[in-house]
Amino acid sequence: MEVLTSLGHGFAVAFQPLNLFWCFVGVFLGTVVGVMPGLGPAATIAMLLPLTFSMPPTTAVIMLAGIYYGAKYGGSTTAILLNVPGESASVVTCLDGYQMARKGRAGAALGIAAISSFIAGTVGVVGLMLLAPPLARFGLSFSSPEYFALMVMGLAMVVLLAGKSMIKALLAMLVGLWIASMGIDLFSDASRFTFGQSELLDGVDFVIVAIGVFALGEVIGNMEKRGEGTMLPVPKGLRNLLPTMAELKACRFAFVNGSIIGFIIGVLPGAGSTVASFISYGLEKAVSKHPEKFGTGVPEGVAAPEGANNSETGGAMVPLLTLGIPGSGTTAILLAAFILWGLRPGPLMIQENPDLFWGLVASMYVGNIMLLVLNLPLIPLFAQILKLREYVLYPVIFGISIVGVYAVSSSLFDCWMLAAFGLLGYVIRRLDYPSAPLILGLVLGDSMERALRQSLMMSQGDLGILVSRPISATMLILAVILLCLPLFRRANAWRVKALEENG
Repeated sequence: MEVLTSLGHGFAVAFQPLNLFWCFVGVFLGTVVGVMPGLGPAATIAMLLPLTFSMPPTTAVIMLAGIYYGAKYGGSTTAILLNVPGESASVVTCLDGYQMARKGRAGAALGIAAISSFIAGTVGVVGLMLLAPPLARFGLSFSSPEYFALMVMGLAMVVLLAGKSMIKALLAMLVGLWIASMGIDLFSDASRFTFGQSELLDGVDFVIVAIGVFALGEVIGNMEKRGEGTMLPVPKGLRNLLPTMAELKACRFAFVNGSIIGFIIGVLPGAGSTVASFISYGLEKAVSKHPEKFGTGVPEGVAAPEGANNSETGGAMVPLLTLGIPGSGTTAILLAAFILWGLRPGPLMIQENPDLFWGLVASMYVGNIMLLVLNLPLIPLFAQILKLREYVLYPVIFGISIVGVYAVSSSLFDCWMLAAFGLLGYVIRRLDYPSAPLILGLVLGDSMERALRQSLMMSQGDLGILVSRPISATMLILAVILLCLPLFRRANAWRVKALEENG
């Protein structure tokens, strides 16, 4: 009852005209930011932070949070329509979302993404409201060994994303890990794999690799095909612009899976929405009755990662508000904003600043409804992009990709890197190597190395620390089971084939 009373007070705060207006501004800006590759919510919040100093802290937090979770909605748009991930977690949406667009189901994919985002975002807010203190304490039980085991389990999901060949998937993953190791070693200050280029000392930006491999690789591969420019199938009629009841029914478990996985991963500082999306997608594929169809345009392949991506926002707010621990670049900037306003997030945050905490929670409810209302009517407009012929669409994709990469660092070197990774994307497509494991290795490589080396420093070089702690040991066992699943499938296939031949 006390929670409902506090939530009612939060809605009273959120429905104040000033807060309602800036909530809408935040979610609208977030949607635009999500559509634009490379910019991201962290950079946008950092740029707009000075504008909030004249606002009341509650109003400012509501707007900045709106940008944060609004960007998760927008990132799926270009991923589905153009195979250009708007932000890092949208990479997983490209796998099935773009394939749905190629089948004339772009409207349905956008609708599933919006509905999944709304459901998961709501679950994330409910979790923030009800489970914040105990989950924050659970998050504190994670140290370097647990984070390393979590990353290993995420890499083990590459088996579930591997497609036809497990060997090719593992090789692609190793390339991703190698790219992640480029730059300065944080522990020894030695440069690694920079090839004499000072621009590589900071490593390779994820945005460059993701856009190059997915967007430019796809364009170069399609440009190789000769003939007149064609159009992607354009959905016609309301029935084809929105998901059918059959598609929504097929996604019902994916909505739940993505919502829960995303929130739990979000609570763990440093894991992030990209890890949540990959794990959710891998789990959905593992339990599916038709795993071989993933990557060819199945609605569950859009619903699961989009749900995890959006639910992660609510989870990430848990350690930020209850412990003052940021779990990502965006929440780190929000923490800096709290401090600038004279606020100290921590265990007493709810008691000392009830207006801000409950106003933020209520505004996230309201903001998710705003995003659903804002995005669903725009589906017919977004679908019109597919009316452009390929020879018109390809320069647009190139332009968006180059502008998105250049906007991150204002470096021409990054644009040349984009071209190089575009060629890499083309090569792995031609050789039938999966691109998702490469991206997964890149995302997790740096964090996994850091966690492993910190674990070894804690144990003075003893690897036993990884299996002597219950949580890390459990996750490592799950990773081994995941890696062994294809062996059991193959053995079962041989058994069935032998029975058929002898029968």
